[in-house]
Amino acid sequence: MITDNQRLTKIRMALIAIALGVLLILALRARAQDSKAHPAAGMRQQQAMPPDTPAVPSAKPDDVKSIDAIIAATYDVISGPAGDRDWDRFRSLFIPEARLIPVGAAPSGGAERYRLLSVEDYVNRAGGNFKQNAFFENEVSRKQEQFGHIAHVFSTYESRRVKGEKPFARGINSFSLFNDGQRWWVVQIMWDAENPTQPIPDKYLH
Repeated sequence: MITDNQRLTKIRMALIAIALGVLLILALRARAQDSKAHPAAGMRQQQAMPPDTPAVPSAKPDDVKSIDAIIAATYDVISGPAGDRDWDRFRSLFIPEARLIPVGAAPSGGAERYRLLSVEDYVNRAGGNFKQNAFFENEVSRKQEQFGHIAHVFSTYESRRVKGEKPFARGINSFSLFNDGQRWWVVQIMWDAENPTQPIPDKYLH
């Protein structure tokens, strides 16, 4: 015969088992969501993207197979005589949320400032200028660090209107890169130009 205490004990154990089962289900669901891969090629799958964020065009495999390749492709695609650029090739190098960040003083002087540009912001700003003016930019030196699937590159650049002429600008492009296991992506480029009060140190020229 089951006593009242035994009956209460069974009820408590059943309630505890139900509670543990619920907690286990919730924990497994949370873990499954957290462990989902976040490949750059499918960034939209779990995150709501702004409606004006375009799909990333397919990249040329040779453009994204290595750090050297994606840096070279970035310089190559923006360089050329006056006219249009292959902006889909440019877009294909970047994750959808990538940022391009020029740094410099305001035209009126004062403190240094930065601007946050999306890939489309850059295309819209630079596209008109490139249509009217030749522009050639190339890397002259590099400092590179890499760990796992991420890399940072300090890429010293020179900008010209005509190949072979003296550059009208020099500076450093700071690249943040990501490898999803299939290819390299540009996550961010921040750059600052050399000026009379801010020469490029020798260590970034060799």
